[in-house]
Amino acid sequence: MYSVIVVPPRSTGSDDQIRLSAGERLAFGRSETGNGLAIAHEGVSRIAGEITAHRAFWILSNLSQGQTYVVENPEGAGEHIKVAPGRLDAPVSFEFSRVVLPAAGELLSFDVWAPRHTYRSANRPGLSGATTAQAFSLDRTKRYFAVLAALCEPRLRGAPHAPLPTVDELVERLRHTWPAANRSSVYWNIDYLAVKLRLRPAADAAEPGPRRYGKKDSLVSLALRFDLVREDDLVVLAAVPSEVAR
Repeated sequence: MYSVIVVPPRSTGSDDQIRLSAGERLAFGRSETGNGLAIAHEGVSRIAGEITAHRAFWILSNLSQGQTYVVENPEGAGEHIKVAPGRLDAPVSFEFSRVVLPAAGELLSFDVWAPRHTYRSANRPGLSGATTAQAFSLDRTKRYFAVLAALCEPRLRGAPHAPLPTVDELVERLRHTWPAANRSSVYWNIDYLAVKLRLRPAADAAEPGPRRYGKKDSLVSLALRFDLVREDDLVVLAAVPSEVAR
């Protein structure tokens, strides 16, 4: 059974997808010889790289002389790995990946899917003793979570480098689920999140010093890095007002 699916640039359907079983290799590059993936662009090396399939992941070898390749997680809101020129057997654990190749001023890409990811149950029957404390305690019914979701929304919608919304844009985005939202209340929730997620101390514990900026960036970076907000969570932005508690 195949473990990796390679989707060529400008794929038109399953007929031109390439399926690899564990242990099989696929070369890619400008050269059209053999059974590899041909990428017809003068900025791509003749033998640019190689993909090797494993059971639940795959590895990438960068055979170019001077180009770094980037493997993006389209579901990760900016999550990516870099594979330097000459690097061999770099493991890629994303279930859905986009391989980005810089090519003479353009960015070319193709997709690699690793659909055989499996997960064990989180239940641990028979274990005694105190339960493990949660790393981040967030209540998805609270307004602060709706503010956090609205902050993360542009990047979760598939634009990993999108600028973060301004406070005025957050107010507008939240207004139909939170009619009383205003700049002050949104600012308060951002400050509350920064304290709750330990990005800054509480007001009564803060030491004097210069004011720090970048709270929104820090919140979004932390939330997306640890999956505190996922695309499914954006449903809170479409809830009726009564469903989002104070």
